[in-house]
Amino acid sequence: ISLSHPSVACLPTSGLCWKANRANTKMMIKSQRSRRVFLKILVVTYMAMVCCEASVKTPSTNLAALSTRGGANSRRKKGSKVATLSSSSDNAKSNKTATGKKKVGSAAKAAEKKDGLSSAMQKYHSMLPLTRVYITVVGIVTLLGLIVGDEGAQMLMAFDMNRVLHGLELWRPFTAAAFLGPPSIGWLMNGYYLFEYGSSLERAYGSAQFLLFLLGQIFLLSWLSGIFAQPFFGSSMITAMLHVLSRSMPNQKVKWLIFTVPYWSLPYGLMASDVLQSQSPASALPHIIGILTGHFYHFHKFIWPKVGGEDWLVAPEFLSKRLDADAKRDLAKETISNALKGRKKGKGRKLGGN
Repeated sequence: ISLSHPSVACLPTSGLCWKANRANTKMMIKSQRSRRVFLKILVVTYMAMVCCEASVKTPSTNLAALSTRGGANSRRKKGSKVATLSSSSDNAKSNKTATGKKKVGSAAKAAEKKDGLSSAMQKYHSMLPLTRVYITVVGIVTLLGLIVGDEGAQMLMAFDMNRVLHGLELWRPFTAAAFLGPPSIGWLMNGYYLFEYGSSLERAYGSAQFLLFLLGQIFLLSWLSGIFAQPFFGSSMITAMLHVLSRSMPNQKVKWLIFTVPYWSLPYGLMASDVLQSQSPASALPHIIGILTGHFYHFHKFIWPKVGGEDWLVAPEFLSKRLDADAKRDLAKETISNALKGRKKGKGRKLGGN
């Protein structure tokens, strides 16, 4: 074989080229590795510098933390305006006198803050007991209506004769008498009327008689609401209270809105205002039902006994003793008088006698 043959001559040169390429690739790999090592060294060096700077700044941050906590700081200037908890406690101490009592100004401010809540609670506790219970139930039922919504209120609290009789859902007459709708201007007005007329009735006739009136009205309104398909009759209850009050002094002049009207016309004025607001004659039906049930109570309590009938709407004695303070005082007086009458009288002795 001749070495001058072109195929043989290319073999050594091709091997040299391959070796050269391999050497070049090794050099490139080594250079890439060295670059990576160099980058890692740079990153580590940068992190070390950052850590060193943080360690240098730590004492000042600790001092700042101590100052915010109220700790001792010797570098703090006397004229510094930075507020700390210690300085706030000093300010709180400055609101007191040397004896430790609060100054008049701070006491007045605290009293003004608590004045609104305390006055509302005082008015609430000053209500007569049954009126306070009724208004509390109105608030609870209204809150429940807001939680469950309109449809839920209809399903849960509306009066339904079948559910009351067959399902024994005995709370429905009471919730129907207490639910006044969602919070609105009308709700506020009805709540005011309930407080005003309920307090007047309870004050005039006593808590025991007022309880008998409420139970009788709930029974009659449940019966009539079942006939006229009225799911709630809270407004009917208010109209019944107003009607009974107005019949006690029908010709007395009272102020209603901007008019001066006789007392007996107030239930009809309330009915007319609701009809005008809703622009529907159907709004008069609850007031008509309330006038009918209220007149039923007024007739059998005050008119029928005057013409010779029996007054059967009398509160039981145990309720009067339990609820009415006047009845308790009368019972105590009667007990003392009976005890004095039952004492045995002795013969006694004459003055100056032997």
